[in-house]
Amino acid sequence: MLTTIKNAIKVKDIRNKMLFTLGILIIYRIGAYITVPGINAHAIQNIANSGLVGILNIFSGGGLTNYSLFAMGVSPYVTAQIVVQLLQMDIVPRFVEWSKQGEVGRRKLNQATRWLTIVLAFVQSIGVTAGFNSLSSMGLVKTPNVQTYVMIGLILTAGTMFATWLGEMITERGLGNGVSMLIFAGIIARMPAGVYQIYKEEVVQAPAGSQWQGWLFIIALTIAIIAVVVFVTFVQQAIRKIPMQYTRRSTGSGDSSYLPFKVNVSGVIPVIFASSFVATPQTFLLFFQGNYSDTTWFKVLQNIFSMQTTAGSILYTVLIVLFTFFYAFVQVNPEKLSENLQKQGSYIVGIWPGKETQKWVSGLLMRLSVVGSLFLGFIALLPLIATNVWGLNQSIGLGGTSLLIVVGVAIELIRQLDGLMMKRQYVGFIREGE
Repeated sequence: MLTTIKNAIKVKDIRNKMLFTLGILIIYRIGAYITVPGINAHAIQNIANSGLVGILNIFSGGGLTNYSLFAMGVSPYVTAQIVVQLLQMDIVPRFVEWSKQGEVGRRKLNQATRWLTIVLAFVQSIGVTAGFNSLSSMGLVKTPNVQTYVMIGLILTAGTMFATWLGEMITERGLGNGVSMLIFAGIIARMPAGVYQIYKEEVVQAPAGSQWQGWLFIIALTIAIIAVVVFVTFVQQAIRKIPMQYTRRSTGSGDSSYLPFKVNVSGVIPVIFASSFVATPQTFLLFFQGNYSDTTWFKVLQNIFSMQTTAGSILYTVLIVLFTFFYAFVQVNPEKLSENLQKQGSYIVGIWPGKETQKWVSGLLMRLSVVGSLFLGFIALLPLIATNVWGLNQSIGLGGTSLLIVVGVAIELIRQLDGLMMKRQYVGFIREGE
């Protein structure tokens, strides 16, 4: 009887985590529809198909289309994370020192990330507002002056920080990585409208007698998306098993086991980082949209940082590759892994412990990152290629970046729930043994 009650409590804890996460996501979705004061939200519909709007909409869950409180989403926070992690690579000594201080250092780095997020969010908010106002023929800002831009910048910055806080709450008290969950929820929320838009364009607005072609296109598109999702899921869950040998039977693992390495070690983080990294220069260029739009340097930079151009697509792919290699070594530190294996009395079969293990793991990460970067780059560019070659409309909101995020976060969410359920079973088993 007592065991049943304890198991019921554990199930209730899991249910509470799910309900808490759902509640936070509902709050975030409500905020995505509250338009910022002083903004004519209909004006941005004229430029809704631009590359920057598409990228920022991924991080804001469509909030930029409504120019809502969460119009900037978590993009500034993601960019700040990239910068802080890069500065830890022997660039800023203090950051390097903090990275070695465990939990205390992590808190200091998180605080630095938040301050940098505030700065980036404020600058990007004003840049996006001023740039889109000049691009929009209807006038995005009702009263364009310094006071209005500062007010909008402060509101959007506050929205970004609130969204970041919501993500942290999901991480601490809910399920999985909170920031990724916010992005995931925004993408899923936009899909029904995208599906209806494709149906409207291909079937409803089709000439009489040619609706069958629209239905055929929709069926082919559905099959293609399912095939890509299956392929992405297969690669995301694929692992490389490294045979291990244990010198201590007290570990409880027997004499032998294996160490699992994901084929795509970095997950979807490189795609999120690359998207944010491309979006940031575009927001700064919007500052110069009105006075310098005809200059050579502005056109060159706009061409480089636009994902709608060949140069921009190449840059985007290169960034994905670089972040894949970088984040693989952030996720799995060969030096720390080698030290932990020695402490546990275990070693990789055929590899000497210590420096040899560290060198071998580094080589393995390099090889796996080659496969992971090619996979991520191909999936991220696939919708862009389809758009340019076959004129495919991306209004469904499930481009390569979005698809990778949706599948990756969904897999992690399922793994998190499985882990919680397994923990509950183990706790119940141990207490029954007592």
